[in-house]
Amino acid sequence: MGILSGNPKDEPMHYGEIYSVWQSSMMARDVVSLYQAFLNHAGDKDLKKILDDLIDQAELEMKECDTLLTANGIAPAPVLPKRPEVKLEDIPAGARFTDPEIAAHIAADVATGLVVCSQVMGQSIRVDIGALFAKYHVAKAALGVRILNLTKEKGWLIPPPLQIKRPETVKA
Repeated sequence: MGILSGNPKDEPMHYGEIYSVWQSSMMARDVVSLYQAFLNHAGDKDLKKILDDLIDQAELEMKECDTLLTANGIAPAPVLPKRPEVKLEDIPAGARFTDPEIAAHIAADVATGLVVCSQVMGQSIRVDIGALFAKYHVAKAALGVRILNLTKEKGWLIPPPLQIKRPETVKA
């Protein structure tokens, strides 16, 4: 029996998997910190709910990635301190992120997260790591749909140029 057969959790991680899992854990830490700040700036209750769900997802990813790293003898990155809660009214208007800005930022983050998950899934030779990031991919896709629907409902979506009139096809 080879080194890469049997229980995937007993298989060694290759350097790409190690870096990807560590980097994903680090990015989850950054997301939690940034989105806690966004919660202070957000005024819309639906946007706040999505931010809460994004934070919960990032905390789950951080915990699971850290568990995987620790089980393989790799130290995870340190946790960032929790941001204090601030009343929206206490943030000066010129320093405040608006709800549409927050929505656009989290939409871009989720889109980037989907690409990262796909990349980790593609590079993984350990089935459990590929499956873990497939799970994250599905969760991010569902959150992305919620963000898209929110931005459409609230009128925050700025679409790229739309093709309203299509050119006529030439029949040969």
